[in-house]
Amino acid sequence: MKNSLKVFENIGELLTLEGASRKEGRRVTEADLSIIPDAVLVSHSGKIVWAGPAAKFSKDILAPFGGEREAEFIPLGGRTVTPGFVECHTHLVFAGDRSEEFEWRMQGQSYQDIAAKGGGILSTVRATRTASAPELQVLAQERVDRFVRQGVTTLEIKSGYGLNFETEKKILTVASQLKGPRIVRTYLGPHSRSPDHPDLQSYMERILAHDLPKMAREKLADRVDIYIENGFFDLALSQAFFAQAQELGLPISAHVEQLSDFGGTALALQYRPQSVDHVVYVSGETLQKLAQSETTAVLLPASDLYLKMRYPPARELLDQGARCALSTDFNPGTSPTQDLSLVGVLARVEMKMKLAEVLSAFTVGAAHALGLAGAVGSLTTGKASDFAVLDCSWRELFYAIGRHPVTDTYRAGEKL
Repeated sequence: MKNSLKVFENIGELLTLEGASRKEGRRVTEADLSIIPDAVLVSHSGKIVWAGPAAKFSKDILAPFGGEREAEFIPLGGRTVTPGFVECHTHLVFAGDRSEEFEWRMQGQSYQDIAAKGGGILSTVRATRTASAPELQVLAQERVDRFVRQGVTTLEIKSGYGLNFETEKKILTVASQLKGPRIVRTYLGPHSRSPDHPDLQSYMERILAHDLPKMAREKLADRVDIYIENGFFDLALSQAFFAQAQELGLPISAHVEQLSDFGGTALALQYRPQSVDHVVYVSGETLQKLAQSETTAVLLPASDLYLKMRYPPARELLDQGARCALSTDFNPGTSPTQDLSLVGVLARVEMKMKLAEVLSAFTVGAAHALGLAGAVGSLTTGKASDFAVLDCSWRELFYAIGRHPVTDTYRAGEKL
């Protein structure tokens, strides 16, 4: 029966990440993976009630939850168990195809060049506006299922391919109806200039006067985001957006310092955002302030690979005590990949992250980035029974691109 008492036994290695969680994802070492060999995990009503060595498990642990008669025993065949992966930055609901733009970029055209001739975000906006909600849902569910097969149990989905209230609402409504993982909806109306407005100022005035208040009133989004960059939203417009979002009680995140040192990180930190994402060009005093803040730095190396640009200063951030998260940035233009293995390998090879840091970034760090650290990210008592089952040692994660060795994915104790 769903949400009943479940005993997951014969776990070869259980990576609880209790230590990483206790340290809030900062200065994580291999010891913080808190690995329990030959383990048992007990779940009741979708939450963890006990985790530990098989030698210390007794049927008495089950007594407060109805006892052994109420329990379902599920052997995991000596396999490895990790916390479910948290995908904290995706643009998953969209229609259309931008493979031609990939060729243009490979021939030397910049992101800004492509946008100037009608490509980029606006190309996807046209296709997404035209698509019906059922069409978008079919496309999006296929993508969600690909993430679930990789052990993803929590998935953030941004809007931003509507650039008008009606389509932004359509995207977020589709996101809320997707099946499988826990979905976090992020309103990214200020993703680019809307084709319905002559300039960014006019579009932001519409967002502040109508779209954002209505998003909050109708509870269409769990949080908000904005793209701060040269040629997109400047600091003054972004500040107005942050201020209103804060007044409306909507948690904040932001795309910052992706293409230049524009000042978005320093501005965003004044509003205590859950995350600042990309941070490729963050440096100096701003980097130090980010490392000392409660904000999570979300690193997106697949988009840096696709754009043939530098990578974020991950090693410096981590060494200064920043909490970092990793995500695919899955989108049709600048990171058309859902492959967690690629992101993890890039983090290790290009950003010099250690394997324990990568694991924490995809779980504990990513949970913090979404404001969900109290519920997911580690396998500790009281948190959701969200986990991935591997067919090999955890040391083989993020080693071979194209191989992410997850056999089963469980959310709230139920196999997805």
